[in-house]
Amino acid sequence: MDRYVQLAKKTIETYVREEKIYEPQADELTEEMVDRRAGAFVSIHEDGELRGCIGTIGPTRKNLAQEIVFNAIAASTQDPRFIPIEAEELPHLVINVDVLSEAEPIASEAELDVKRYGVIVEKGMRRGLLLPDLEGVDTIDHQVHIAKMKAGIADDEEGVSLYRFEVIRHT
Repeated sequence: MDRYVQLAKKTIETYVREEKIYEPQADELTEEMVDRRAGAFVSIHEDGELRGCIGTIGPTRKNLAQEIVFNAIAASTQDPRFIPIEAEELPHLVINVDVLSEAEPIASEAELDVKRYGVIVEKGMRRGLLLPDLEGVDTIDHQVHIAKMKAGIADDEEGVSLYRFEVIRHT
């Protein structure tokens, strides 16, 4: 388990058990976690099933460490698809942290690759995101369809903007 995942895990455990925000010590963080600002997603699985996933497309906090802390809390307690994680679940959780590159606009789906790029779809105020290299998402059409569903955009709607991004996945 690398330091990114360790930070997310300690954050989740502290918040679930004590309802306190974990404050890491300097020696727990990498230089990138302190100096870089970037969007990040924290994904939580239990028994091979998604249990929570929340993140930010771009940076919203002072640094990557804070982005991970606040997204870990949100993924474990605020994902609307799930009830908050309880203390007895903590030993069974598998946590991933995805650090996102800056999203770049693309002209068409032909510029996507489901293994390499995540996708953002946008129309007006509606926006949906899907991370790359997800189990069960094997085609660009499927990837874009899921992102559109998340955004409330119909598959046949016109004028949808597409963006792609890469991630560094920490497990």
